[in-house]
Amino acid sequence: LILIVWYFSNIVTYLIISIVLATILTPITDYLSRINFVGVKIPRAIAIIFSFVMFLSFISSFILLFIPLVNEQVTILSGINIEELLESIIEPVRNIEGFLIEKEIVKSEEGFLIDNIRTGIVSTVENMEYSEILNNLLSFTGSFFIGALAVIFITFFLLYEKGLIRNHLMALIPNYYFELSAATFHKIQKLLSNYMLGLLFQMFSIFSIASLGLSLLGINYAVTIALFAAIANVIPYLGPILGSVFGILVGISTSTDLVGFNDYLILIVKIASVFSVVQLTDNLLLQPIIFSKSVKAHPLEIFIIIFVGATLAGIVGMILAIPAYTILRVAVLEFRNGYRQYHIFRKAS
Repeated sequence: LILIVWYFSNIVTYLIISIVLATILTPITDYLSRINFVGVKIPRAIAIIFSFVMFLSFISSFILLFIPLVNEQVTILSGINIEELLESIIEPVRNIEGFLIEKEIVKSEEGFLIDNIRTGIVSTVENMEYSEILNNLLSFTGSFFIGALAVIFITFFLLYEKGLIRNHLMALIPNYYFELSAATFHKIQKLLSNYMLGLLFQMFSIFSIASLGLSLLGINYAVTIALFAAIANVIPYLGPILGSVFGILVGISTSTDLVGFNDYLILIVKIASVFSVVQLTDNLLLQPIIFSKSVKAHPLEIFIIIFVGATLAGIVGMILAIPAYTILRVAVLEFRNGYRQYHIFRKAS
């Protein structure tokens, strides 16, 4: 099984994404399919299409929220004076270079650091294969559309035939283990459902706190920063850092009225203070509720499992580590307990 999963990793990835998407859309689909319209129930296929439309509308609104920010960044970049920018970069480099030569840390002539930087930039630009970049971009675009079509197709049938995967898996299990397997499936489904609900609650809480705090402090694009931080927080440990760095970069780049170093420092402190409150709330209140209550695992277990996932599959591994561990942990515990009870009954008889 492990060999098959590794060899067909793309298909397995599409299946996992489809299962998550189907889990999110199932409540909406079930609700729509129960509605009577002029005495006739809405067909499940139509309810699924409406669910997809609602989900795509949400994704589109998320993208539209970032368009003004991207447009402003493009405007700022297009108005930058390249010569002034290079001069502002070269001046600190000269100071560092002078310090290194004065303290005899390096034995080189004046201008060596600037020459090395200039040589590195030139060689990078000259060695850049633009045709290869274009081919990679086209390949990624093609793979993305194929993956999107595969996910939509699989998700549709998962929603249309409710319990499709579970029923097929249960059909493969011998009657000897059927009752124990059914109980294990039910417990796994319940824990994963609780985890997903807890994760949504965590994202909503982080978005609310961050958007409110940034708005009160007058930070530009507060809602956009808060939304990015809420989504990035899905990545354990690394997500909060990404959210705060993104907020500081957006705040600095969109605040054109800043003059001196003190103004920039005050802005950074404002944004950092908001994300400090967000992080404390997440660590002391939200994560214990989500991980300890829904997954029923010790925080040390979660910490180790997340780093194992990061070692195996990077950021994707960090995101999928807890659900995968939950499935494995529950399956092992349930089958072990069931096996012990079976032996007790055998001895009693």
